[in-house]
Amino acid sequence: MLILQAERDALLKPLLAVTGIVERRHTLPILSNVLIEKKGAEVGFLATDLEIQITTASTDALPGEDFRLTTSAKKLQDILRAIPDKATVTLEQQDGRLTLKAGKSRFNLQTLPAEDFPLLPVNGTSDAAFSLSQRELKRLIAQVQYAMAVQDIRYYLNGLLMQTEGNQVRLISTDGHRLAFSSAEVEANLPKAEVILPRKTVLELYKLLADSDDPINIEVLANQVRFSFGTTVIISKVVDGKFPDYNRVIPLDNDKIFLIERVTFLHALQRAAILANEKFRGVRLVLKPGAMSILCTNSEQEEAEEELEIGYSGGGLEIGFNINYLLDVLTNLPADTLQLAFGDGSRSALFTIPDNSDFKYIVMPMRI
Repeated sequence: MLILQAERDALLKPLLAVTGIVERRHTLPILSNVLIEKKGAEVGFLATDLEIQITTASTDALPGEDFRLTTSAKKLQDILRAIPDKATVTLEQQDGRLTLKAGKSRFNLQTLPAEDFPLLPVNGTSDAAFSLSQRELKRLIAQVQYAMAVQDIRYYLNGLLMQTEGNQVRLISTDGHRLAFSSAEVEANLPKAEVILPRKTVLELYKLLADSDDPINIEVLANQVRFSFGTTVIISKVVDGKFPDYNRVIPLDNDKIFLIERVTFLHALQRAAILANEKFRGVRLVLKPGAMSILCTNSEQEEAEEELEIGYSGGGLEIGFNINYLLDVLTNLPADTLQLAFGDGSRSALFTIPDNSDFKYIVMPMRI
């Protein structure tokens, strides 16, 4: 039975929005599938891994019968990608199979019953609700997401802390070696609340956000967070754990302070990193009045040295860092100028944007 006829992109674009969370191997085979549901002229796509659920819909009004089915997300995505642009795709369903036709191509896919597809239950009333532009949220996430831990045994670090209080929303991430903080004002008077968003949720959300002024609505529910924007809804469980108190690690008395051009510093570090030790990735910064030297060496006794002129008149300092931790913040921050504040060789460094309290980056030194 013919259930749908549409241009390729009307199906592929919403499908791509949800398939990023689909795992290849699952104990539940149906979780490798995408739920496709047509109601009236709207075709919706839903995927879940039981921790996060993404729903979106085609923005094109599509004629055809109402239906619900599930089929392999990966196979359907690969087939649609391989079909030429602007091609007309026909879907037919019969005897537990989905037949897809485009031009002289024909594909038969297995389906599983839609009623067996597990949906995340939406938990009651919200603890906090607010909205901001997609561009603003994308900027906030970009400024901190690189500092999330990856598969750390301290599972609460494998994500992002989101705090609300008054008219402030704050995002904080740390892997125990560095910490990134960003905040923004919203038009709301929010209760004091905090949740830890899983790493996968953060990365998928960032990928789907547009660089536009269109709003995204965020609701903090019991053990869940809901993000709604355009035709897309993301529901995510939150990480159960206690995030460390980030205020305790912000160094307040670093006295070796200067401004530096972000891009100049970034390019100098990128050049020096070519000869950094591949295992330890160490870089030494040597501070003296008017200049900062950047030094990298490796196990073959090779050495790179860069010197940058800076407006600094304080005392000398030599301090080591993991060069990747410096490259991460310089790559992901859009500011032209940064303020660096150092203490001594054993104290964390503080990176901020001049005259801006909405961003902080703290990085611990390493012994080289």
